[in-house]
Amino acid sequence: MSNDRRIPDRQPPGKPSDLREQGRSPRKIPTRTMPGQSVNHSVPLQQGSANGSSSGSNPRLDATYAKFKQRAATQPSQQRSSKTHHSSPTVVSPGASESSQTSRQWWQWLLSWKMALIAAGLLTVGSSTLAVAYLLQLPGLPNCPAVFWPLASASMRFECARIASSKRTAKDLLEAIALVDGLPADHPMRQEADRLIELWSQDVLDLAGELFNQGKLADAIASARQIPSKVAAYKLVEDRIKLWQSIWAQGEDIYRRAEAAMRKREWRQAFLQAIRLLSLDCQYWQTTRYDDLTNRINTARKDGERLYEAERLADDGGLENLLKAIKLARQIRPESYVFQEAQKAINRFGRKMMNLAQATLEQKDLQGALDIVGKLPEEAKLEEEAKDFTILANAHSHVWQGTVAGLEEAIGQAQRIVAGRPYYQRAQQLITRWQLEIEAVARLENARLLADQGDVANLEAAIAKASEVQESNPRWNEAQQEIQKWRAQAETIRDQPILELAEQYAAQGDITSLQTAIAQANQIVKGRALYQDAQDKIRQWDAQIQRIQDQPFLDQARTYALAGNLAAAIAAAEQIRPGRALYSDAQADIANWRKTLQVEAAQIQADQYLQQARQAASGATVDALAEAIRIANQVSGYTPLRADADALINEWSGQLLQTAKNQAIYNPAVAITIAQHIPSNSTAYSEAQSQIANWKSLQQAQQGTSTQPPASNR
Repeated sequence: MSNDRRIPDRQPPGKPSDLREQGRSPRKIPTRTMPGQSVNHSVPLQQGSANGSSSGSNPRLDATYAKFKQRAATQPSQQRSSKTHHSSPTVVSPGASESSQTSRQWWQWLLSWKMALIAAGLLTVGSSTLAVAYLLQLPGLPNCPAVFWPLASASMRFECARIASSKRTAKDLLEAIALVDGLPADHPMRQEADRLIELWSQDVLDLAGELFNQGKLADAIASARQIPSKVAAYKLVEDRIKLWQSIWAQGEDIYRRAEAAMRKREWRQAFLQAIRLLSLDCQYWQTTRYDDLTNRINTARKDGERLYEAERLADDGGLENLLKAIKLARQIRPESYVFQEAQKAINRFGRKMMNLAQATLEQKDLQGALDIVGKLPEEAKLEEEAKDFTILANAHSHVWQGTVAGLEEAIGQAQRIVAGRPYYQRAQQLITRWQLEIEAVARLENARLLADQGDVANLEAAIAKASEVQESNPRWNEAQQEIQKWRAQAETIRDQPILELAEQYAAQGDITSLQTAIAQANQIVKGRALYQDAQDKIRQWDAQIQRIQDQPFLDQARTYALAGNLAAAIAAAEQIRPGRALYSDAQADIANWRKTLQVEAAQIQADQYLQQARQAASGATVDALAEAIRIANQVSGYTPLRADADALINEWSGQLLQTAKNQAIYNPAVAITIAQHIPSNSTAYSEAQSQIANWKSLQQAQQGTSTQPPASNR
């Protein structure tokens, strides 16, 4: 019998017992693997019998073989029936029939043998084809979730572990580790399992690091701590976790510091803290949290600038600026880091409005104060204060009446503010004050009734009544003002006759009468109501006496001046001493007379200069004309003779210029010297300077020609 070599169907993983029983090792057939897998399947090749009986036969091959055998067995009879069906009926003899029968049997046998041979060839080709297809087909993956692991084989564990590890997630890697770690210590594949566990544990630790860099600290720690404690990578777990926790704590601390700086509006410090995140060995803190923090800082800084502007407006003061400041602060959103600062600022702005309302109320502008309070923002949280202020403001309006009834009404209003209210203490203080004022107002009302009589006795009685108001009473200042007014009225009534008598004496106009008037007015002593008026009159009368005494000196001085004797006039006027009534008039006249003397002296000096200049110019030489010009220039510009001096200077300068032009034809150097005597204030000066420049150029040209060597003759 010939042995038929067949490829059995794939056995379930973990059951290679048939191969071991036959004493043959399985032949490893390479299989295709999924990404991340490294899988080798051991597929045994079994030697089957000729009839196809095998312990590990493939049902599909057995079925195919049976079909070929059936076709080989039935084909000759079919051919015979087919030939019989298609042949023509003939009549044969018994001998021929016997020969024909033998021939047919032979052909039938021959056809049967050929068909068997063909069937055998077809069977061989089909079996080979099926074997190759079986070898090349992708083996089916096991259904790992349905496996009952306590009874699963090692190959099944390895196969499912490799499938799980290929997914490259921490969960699947840990599942793969758990699968292969279930093998006993004496298992033949335990060494391979330990190798894979080490490899996959390191992968888990690396994936945990990726989770950490993604900002999933808890997941990273949980993944890392699931690594088996017996593997080498486990030694790194706690150190790695401590490092992650340290980095995370540093990041959170930096973030908190930055947030604290933002709340204080310290933007530079906040940015410095944000930059520190870039130094942390964590992509999550370097990117996501850094970008988030810088965005928050930029947003908070814009809000901070808005709040700074609001505070600046509030510091400028005034209701309009305070309302603008509140509007700006309201624009800061609740999620902003400076929101709490903005709310505190609004409260401060509101309190400034309350202070402004109080100042307006002190100016007795009730409606203005109430209007300010009515514009308080809700965010200022001053509603209760505003209500109490309104009550007290209305109470003050009754106090302004200055009557006992008004004060009693004000006290009644203030008593509406009960204990626990924001302005309760203030209301109690005002009630105490107004109760004291009731007594003072009653006394002042009586005093005013007496003072209205207008005579000295009643005025003194009114002063006595008002003096009963104690200094501790809130109305004491008011009482003192009334007392001063009434005392001034009484003093005026007493001192007015004295001042009127002094004026009668002074009206006579002579020195004796004026001195008597001054003595009379001096009876009004300092501190009296008419003291200042009396002093003004005394200064006026004293000046009048001084004028009477000093006028002869001034008149005599002016007489000397009219006569042309200015020196005597000055001497006479200087007899009026400083502090006297006519001293200023005398000094003004003296200044005019001295100026006149200076002009006259300058005129005389100028005339002398002109005479000397004309005498010098008579020499008609260059030096003489230059000297004449120098002398004429000494004439003062404050004298009328200065015009004559300028005319002579222009004339003599013209003569010098003409002389220089004449000399320039023969000697430019001499011409330049002559022209330099012409002064800058003469009309010929500009032309002289122009000629000097021309002559200097000509002189340089002549000097250059004289120094050039003579040309050689050729």
